[in-house]
Amino acid sequence: MTQQSNGTASNAPLSVDALREMVAAGTIDTVVVAITDSLGRLQGKRCGARSFLEDVLGHGAEGCNYLLSVDVEMNTIDGYSMSSWENGYGDMVMRPDVSTLRLVPWLEGTAMIQCDILWLDGSPVAQSPRQILRGQIDRLEKLGYRAHIGTELEFIMFDDSYAEAWDKKYEALTPSTSYNVDYSLLATARLEPVIRNIRTNMEKAGLVVESSKGECNYGQQEITFRYAEALTACDNHAFYKNGAKEIADQHGKSITFMAKYNEREGSSCHIHFSLTDLDGNPVLPGDGEHGFSPLMEHFIAGQLAALQELAYFQAPNINSYKRFVEGSFAPTAIAWGLDNRSCALRVVGRGRGMRVENRVGGGDVNPYLAAASLIAAAIHGIENELTLEPIMTGNAYLSDAARIPGNLRDSRALLAGSEIARKSFGDEVVDHYVHAADVELKAFDSAVTDWERKRVFERL
Repeated sequence: MTQQSNGTASNAPLSVDALREMVAAGTIDTVVVAITDSLGRLQGKRCGARSFLEDVLGHGAEGCNYLLSVDVEMNTIDGYSMSSWENGYGDMVMRPDVSTLRLVPWLEGTAMIQCDILWLDGSPVAQSPRQILRGQIDRLEKLGYRAHIGTELEFIMFDDSYAEAWDKKYEALTPSTSYNVDYSLLATARLEPVIRNIRTNMEKAGLVVESSKGECNYGQQEITFRYAEALTACDNHAFYKNGAKEIADQHGKSITFMAKYNEREGSSCHIHFSLTDLDGNPVLPGDGEHGFSPLMEHFIAGQLAALQELAYFQAPNINSYKRFVEGSFAPTAIAWGLDNRSCALRVVGRGRGMRVENRVGGGDVNPYLAAASLIAAAIHGIENELTLEPIMTGNAYLSDAARIPGNLRDSRALLAGSEIARKSFGDEVVDHYVHAADVELKAFDSAVTDWERKRVFERL
């Protein structure tokens, strides 16, 4: 992924006037009204286009407040302050953000708009991932800086459809490639009917595709997009991730963004992060060592200092932690280096393109929460003028640097006790996501796995 800090690319929005014309002409009949839930999934409603223009655009659409308080199975969960039987599971308002209005080219007659989530009195829902990111963007801009983000999502594609994968209990699936196809042009040409369809549809929706390439695991691919201001980048990420699955499904294939599908290489979501001032001028390069400005040193130091406490927002699931294997291209050491892929933070680019690649997140991240945590960490470093620790040279896997938490239980405890998180996000938000971790841990702890049956059934 290339990133230049001399301006920011954005999705090309569909104007409301253009939508009205398309609705009148009969080319658009459906508008998807979408939010991103606590798990990073797009949720919402399909609205008739006339009703959207006449009612929803001005007033929003209602949705049950349990949408931010369910598990992956959509079960209602006790213990959330914002949503429970005690408060009746009332409604929230999905307020459309017109800057996100766009076509969904792979679905006939369809447009989509992404929304902020409000209470019925018009106040923002603090636990909403989009609202959490907005809060950190506002904090950063009060300091005079603007965040720019690029996310690099990897996935594994299978020749089985989603229905077939379900019937097989996600076992013995056929990956779309049979060997390591990292950078291979020959092998990935066989996947072009699907991958090209994803690229071209995303371009039609206003995203700027940089490239696609094969990766190491069987069936593993990566498609990258031009960076943008933080909120736009995360909106694009959520739209793309959902759309890639839908397009694969139309081809009879399935895609997983699991952080670790099997014992081979996991699927990452590296996040490229840079700052400009409010006029778009780069603030990270300078005359110091390595071409850094003093701000760049505080910027990196803050991310290092907060990484353990905020690791949950980069690795929110039990499966997330299976990626962190030494020598696997997923980081284990909390260290920074220049173009050093063994470190959690890899500094890349020069001059206006200088940025930090955070390599911790997997394909299962909620982009809004991950980006919010990076911005909060950067603010922590800048406000406290933290000193940057020495550069890591050589193999960080073999170093004595502090380690990324190795499991969700440890990350949950670190988040619960984090002064940085509570100062940055507030108790209401931290307690919400600590409880989300508790829900995941309880579900996992009560599950009996095939690993246990194979290991114990006969032999013990």
